[in-house]
Amino acid sequence: MSIKSLLSISMMSFMVSVSAQEILSVSKAIELALENNYGIKIASNNNRIAENNKSILNTGYLPTLTGNAGATYNLDNTDAEFSDGSSTTLSGAESSRYNASLDLNYTLFDGLGRHYDYKQLKETYQLSKLEARETIENTMAQLFTVYYNVARISENVNTLQQTLAISKDRIVRAQYQFDYGQSTKLDVLNAQVDINNDSINLINAKQELKNAKRDLNVVLGNSFTPEFKVDTLINFMMDIDKNDLFNKMKTNNVTLLQLDKNIMINEFTIKANKSGYLPTVGLTGSYGWNKNNNNAASFLAVSTNTGFSGGITFSWDLFDGGSTITTVKNAKINLENQQLEKESIFISIERDFDNAWDDYQNKLAIYRVQEDNIITSQNNFDRTQENFKLGQVTSIEFRQAQLNLLNSELSRDQAKYEAKLSELNLLQLSGELLNVSF
Repeated sequence: MSIKSLLSISMMSFMVSVSAQEILSVSKAIELALENNYGIKIASNNNRIAENNKSILNTGYLPTLTGNAGATYNLDNTDAEFSDGSSTTLSGAESSRYNASLDLNYTLFDGLGRHYDYKQLKETYQLSKLEARETIENTMAQLFTVYYNVARISENVNTLQQTLAISKDRIVRAQYQFDYGQSTKLDVLNAQVDINNDSINLINAKQELKNAKRDLNVVLGNSFTPEFKVDTLINFMMDIDKNDLFNKMKTNNVTLLQLDKNIMINEFTIKANKSGYLPTVGLTGSYGWNKNNNNAASFLAVSTNTGFSGGITFSWDLFDGGSTITTVKNAKINLENQQLEKESIFISIERDFDNAWDDYQNKLAIYRVQEDNIITSQNNFDRTQENFKLGQVTSIEFRQAQLNLLNSELSRDQAKYEAKLSELNLLQLSGELLNVSF
């Protein structure tokens, strides 16, 4: 069977294999990651814990109700002397006591401590939501990095397959020319060496593609079929405005929002700590039942008591050794540190934003240059190929034109995906990554 026939069969088999593969779109990958990624699941559970903590059941606003019950049994030997001078001796005298009660305790006022604790818990819940959002954003950034890596390698594989097909066609032509005395055996050997090199590059690229797909499936929570293709079509957001994104960054960057929440939580912490300066007023209530079965030495054989009792408690820690004063002072210092930290981090984020913007513009420009370079390289290869068929250029010159085209295509694909990832990084810094449709 000829090399051309083998090549045709190989290409047909590859096309059947590709057509059977399911296409994983970017939107589908996002959906799977949000549903199955373990980091997102853990962040969601942490958010549920914070939601439970902010419930009124965890604030101290509700009273406590306690049930108590007890029983006592005595077996005594008793020598009893009465007031009239008579006496008696009891051996093995039995007595028992039973009691049950419901006790209610409710804090009417605690210096507003629980009021600010409740506000703190609500802000902590909002902070937890921001932390979950940060986890989702980081997971999406990881997803895009791995997804577009699969896309880039997929295009590399296609390009290397085309290169290998051209090299195989070249060796057929070189063999024909050698058979008819139009070239030397050296041309055939050179063509064979190039086929071997192209085959090795293709094998390595296919293995790299398998590894990249496995990496992608890890981000997806191992929820997709092992064999799949990804979408290699890239669309850039050409209407991005730097000033608009910068303003969104100042108001919607997840790191800055978390710092704001931490500052607010610390402000409530200061107010809650100041509650130590004020008194505490509480309400107590009880309903009880008591029954005593006394021995013969007692004037009462059986006594039973039931009833309500209630009261108000007032407590004011006039001086606690200065611990409240120290706690409030330290909380104020912590607040100042958080405000300073926000200013410092804002400067860093502003720098990162400017770097990301310039990086995006540069990579977008490089991608456009690489696209223009593809046209030049393709024209150069087409002309060199025609001249090679006519015997007007050497196999070395043809191979050089082929490699130039290959390198141009690989560089173009690299530039395309780097520009897209740079764009996504810019969107993440501005807090817009989760607001973009894919």
